[in-house]
Amino acid sequence: MYKKVYVAIDASEFSKQALTTATKIAETFKASLCIAHCVNEDTESSQKTGLAVLETAKSQASGTGLDIETKLLTVDEQYGLNGISMAIAESATEWNADLLIVGTSNRKGLDRFFLGSVAEELVNKVDCSIMLVRIS
Repeated sequence: MYKKVYVAIDASEFSKQALTTATKIAETFKASLCIAHCVNEDTESSQKTGLAVLETAKSQASGTGLDIETKLLTVDEQYGLNGISMAIAESATEWNADLLIVGTSNRKGLDRFFLGSVAEELVNKVDCSIMLVRIS
């Protein structure tokens, strides 16, 4: 069913659960896995931190026999959540993802209104299937 599974991560627990889910789905369907992470600035230190996050995630998914690719996405801070969701959507589309997996915090009420959600933004920006993962 899925040949290309794309997962967007950060350093949160929600992302760890999303990575675990993405790895299991990719294994089940013998799909390629792409792990993406966004950084706000194009500085050497943010690049190093972002690459470290990706390497940690890749090592967690390794040993499964999967074809794993990583992508470090740079986002202009002034665009906030919209910039992050646009970068992820564009990257997933360019990679021809069949399934996009992201973690979500399940905010409610005023927190959701003021803080928003990258996952919520992505729903309107990608043409592939989307799976939202909450901590179990």
